[in-house]
Amino acid sequence: MDISEEMEVEEGNSIPNSNTFKRFGLKNSIQTNFGDDYVFQIVPKDDWTAMAVSLSTNAVKLYSPPTGQYLGEFKGHTSVVNEISFSGPSAPHVLYSSSSDGTLRAWDTRSLQQVSSISAGPSQEVFSFSFGGAGNNLLTAGCKSQIFFWDWRTKKQVANLEESHMDDVTQVHFVPGHQNKLVSASVDGLMCLFDTSGNINDDDHLVSVFNVGTSIGKVGFLGELNQKLWCLTHIETLSVWDWNDARNEANFEDARTFASDSWTLDHVDYFVDCHYSAEEDRLWVIGGTNAGTFGYFPVNYRKAKAIGSPEAVFEGGHAGVVRSVVPVSSIPGRAIQSQAIFGWTGGEDGRLCCWSSDESTDMNQSWISCTLVSKSPKTQRKTRHSPY
Repeated sequence: MDISEEMEVEEGNSIPNSNTFKRFGLKNSIQTNFGDDYVFQIVPKDDWTAMAVSLSTNAVKLYSPPTGQYLGEFKGHTSVVNEISFSGPSAPHVLYSSSSDGTLRAWDTRSLQQVSSISAGPSQEVFSFSFGGAGNNLLTAGCKSQIFFWDWRTKKQVANLEESHMDDVTQVHFVPGHQNKLVSASVDGLMCLFDTSGNINDDDHLVSVFNVGTSIGKVGFLGELNQKLWCLTHIETLSVWDWNDARNEANFEDARTFASDSWTLDHVDYFVDCHYSAEEDRLWVIGGTNAGTFGYFPVNYRKAKAIGSPEAVFEGGHAGVVRSVVPVSSIPGRAIQSQAIFGWTGGEDGRLCCWSSDESTDMNQSWISCTLVSKSPKTQRKTRHSPY
């Protein structure tokens, strides 16, 4: 492991309205391996005492967010690790993973050992998974045109939806605060809403279908009671939907052009993710360049239907496509108190970058907006393209 405490970071002279930005530094960077591996996804524990990092080597590594210290590695998957998460019914030290080897696995972050495994079948690939239902014990997985369900307590399959999608199911998410509502998304361009209470089947439990029209890469929730959806596609379009009313609220087919026109840096080549602040009820889309620069672009999905100038720009940390951005503020009420860390990012350069709000005199400088930094608890209420 190679940790570089100080890296060359270009000054943000070309960033619009730079006087409204607060300066932040690149705290450190970690090279995850000496090979050509990518960083696919970064997932922190709720208390930010550890973060898991999935790599293109089919392994998952564990690091300390405050220090960047390497803590260990999970090995067992024999194909691409498509998703990792600490969110599940087990203890907080358990990490879950899904893979194109057709398995979902649980790992103990203390012993670094596998503690459980479920197989969707030898010919299947598991692109996404989510826990929900009563007691959070209903495990669902998005696979090749099918959605599988298991009871996590018994590891027995309880349902398999085969008719709702015609192609790979890239995303499955239980709606936060609505334990029986499940959203799925697919390469077939459809998002589906299911009610998973009772005996689950295609005919009786499909509530709504949303036609996005092109292959879907990533979805997430926003708004009061999480009743809205943002959707990013594999051709870099962005849309916002109200799943409760089955209504499209905004559609940005030229999202990359809008984002590119809002700054004077290189053309925005891709979108990494979206970030929603419940406290401010604001949505940002995170766009990046192939050279490794990325920014937070505010999305007005209401009346104006616009993507604004970036409120945060990160430059000089990555030398390739950025795959994962995890700000501390994405975990409500959580922060690393001893060090004012904005968060961590990972990319196709195999590098993990930590961005800090520590303005010490020997810190190289980048730019970031004050509004995207975690407030103190007293005041605070895999992939960019196809996952296979």
